[in-house]
Amino acid sequence: MESRSIITQVQRDEALVFSKQVLVSKSSPKKPRGRSIFKALFCCLRAQNVGQTAFGANHGLHKEETNTIAKSDLLQCLQYQFYQIPGTCLLPEVTQQDQGRICVVIDLDETLVHSSFKPINNADFIVPVEIEGTTHEVYVLKRPFVDEFLRRMGELFECVLFTASLAKYADPVTDLLDKCGVFRARLFRESCVFHQGCYVKDLSRLGRDLRKTLILDNSPASYIFHPENAVPVQSWFDDMTDTELLNLIPVFEELSEAEDVYTSLGQLRAP
Repeated sequence: MESRSIITQVQRDEALVFSKQVLVSKSSPKKPRGRSIFKALFCCLRAQNVGQTAFGANHGLHKEETNTIAKSDLLQCLQYQFYQIPGTCLLPEVTQQDQGRICVVIDLDETLVHSSFKPINNADFIVPVEIEGTTHEVYVLKRPFVDEFLRRMGELFECVLFTASLAKYADPVTDLLDKCGVFRARLFRESCVFHQGCYVKDLSRLGRDLRKTLILDNSPASYIFHPENAVPVQSWFDDMTDTELLNLIPVFEELSEAEDVYTSLGQLRAP
């Protein structure tokens, strides 16, 4: 029996109108680029924003980040070409359960959660992360309606987590966030393409038909290669009255039936 939507028809219509306005803009505020060494764990850093860390004792991780950004264009090009070799797709074969479904790539930070190394009284999770032999606690807030959103997405799509964050942080956070096993696969920073100072999520490397692939992300830089596959979402930090994910549910319910996401998204973006 098909699951019922968690929102009423009136709410659905209002959300579709609101979300259509967001899609028309085709843009969303970018994630803040912090200078802290810890933010290197879960930021899509631009080269020009890498500065002196406020935590001088952790030079090792900062040096690793700087070295990554300092790679020559040639090496980046060779790395990119390597991943274009047939048989090197980022995702495994589609399971029987997901046959015929659209693949939705979903971002983590400022899309589903917000994380901080500063203590947060109402944190949903506290995740220990080891940095150069020292364990630090990461305080994680869940975006309002994230549980309902993920549950519905898992019913409709092949869902893939794709974050520019390091796995040492993002993997345990996702373990706590995704109790129902919505995400069929998880991709982290090493799966991104480093392009012009930013970690880009290249959808062509997934091994899925791009006409049946969507990406939900708050940072336009993350989907700069495939903007026509994107459903923008506003960045979220701590506003507990936020309803962005709730408003997006009817949008994705409509998109789940699309034969070609380009046509469907084009219709939603049309004025």
